[in-house]
Amino acid sequence: MIVVIYYFYNMKVNEINYFILNKPYGYLSQFTDKLGRKTLSDFKELPKCVYPVVRLDMDSEGLLLLSNDKLLVDFLLNPKNFHEKEYMVQVEGIPSEKKMDAFRSGLFIENQLTLPAKIEIIENFVIPERIPPIRKRMNIPVCWLKIIITEGRNRQVRKMTAAIGHPTLRLIRTRIKNISLGELKPGETRSLTEIELQDLKK
Repeated sequence: MIVVIYYFYNMKVNEINYFILNKPYGYLSQFTDKLGRKTLSDFKELPKCVYPVVRLDMDSEGLLLLSNDKLLVDFLLNPKNFHEKEYMVQVEGIPSEKKMDAFRSGLFIENQLTLPAKIEIIENFVIPERIPPIRKRMNIPVCWLKIIITEGRNRQVRKMTAAIGHPTLRLIRTRIKNISLGELKPGETRSLTEIELQDLKK
């Protein structure tokens, strides 16, 4: 009996898991925090054995991929593989085509040139208001941008929009490679499908 219990216990411990979470604003992309801030441990569906791939900072929202598959994590984090990451970004002001061309070509961020990126203005983008809401200033227009990058530097998208003179107000990651948020609501999690997983590993 002891042998059987030990066997099934080890099966569970060694199980490989793949989840996505629609991370709400104000949560850290980690399971513990000495300062008592909100963490991934608040989402009870997530086992403690997984860890996030391509983290989101506390102020950012959206798609967080989590797994304990070390080979997959290393594959996705390797900058040589140029995996796309897509964001919907609300910024102050409306960038000109000249500024967006500079964004696409590459910007010097902390003395290093970013790789070519994609950026476009998205009209009529509707999404529920953030909690807490973004502070509105009546005299400054805002717009939504769809931004796609293949790098993963710390707070890169925020630094890039600031570099062209349009600070980020709200940032939501909507896709990593072939994995999209879809209809997943803030705070919801789900496991990856077998097809998603196969495509992710290509």
